[in-house]
Amino acid sequence: MPTVGSVHSWDISVGVDGPGVRFVAFLAGCPLRCRYCHSPDTWYRRAGRAHTVDELMAEIERYRRFISIAGGGVTLSGGEPLLQPRFTGDVLRRCHDLGLHTALDTSGFLGARADDALLDATDLVLLDVKSWDPATYRMVTRTGSVAPTVRFGRRLAERGTPIWIRFVLVPGLTDAVENVAGVAAFAAGLATVQRIEVLPFHRLGVHKYAELGLTFPLAATEPPDPELLARVRGQFAERGLAVY
Repeated sequence: MPTVGSVHSWDISVGVDGPGVRFVAFLAGCPLRCRYCHSPDTWYRRAGRAHTVDELMAEIERYRRFISIAGGGVTLSGGEPLLQPRFTGDVLRRCHDLGLHTALDTSGFLGARADDALLDATDLVLLDVKSWDPATYRMVTRTGSVAPTVRFGRRLAERGTPIWIRFVLVPGLTDAVENVAGVAAFAAGLATVQRIEVLPFHRLGVHKYAELGLTFPLAATEPPDPELLARVRGQFAERGLAVY
């Protein structure tokens, strides 16, 4: 029986979801409810459309030559792709067999679901570290703990898997000096971290909440100012990390 996954959408991005021009598939379903999430339309698996691996690969094949020449590849994002580990693993392996660079965009919260075969077919992990302080992590995600992400990150480093750490900077929520310092120390302890992406909070997804009849939790929060961005980026740079 073919493997079937719930796919919300796909798009082409440049230099955002991994190196080069990427085919990015957004899988439906996520266990977290991050207060700054700009894609509430991907929270539930029912929000996607059923695709077999062959069907998604047929879409990827249409762009294969273009993304290969442009030095890019394929990124599986979400939602949370590890909510559908079998489908995610099968797509990554098929892409890898075609010689395409593969990336997995994940919070690491479900990292234990990624078996070795899946990670063998993953050239890069975009690891979203929501926060370090336990209370802040729960406030950001409304559930859970950073511990699974920590275990997953260390496992990736031990395997030699390249990592890009992503950290969303939200004034008044994730910006505490101690919180940032914890994420920076964790990242600095992983030998395969290639870069840190400090992502300024934005409100570009507010319209999606309105369309779904939901209230955006951070509607009154402003994006970080240049001084705050500089301070946080500096905290990572002080650890010898390449900051973007």
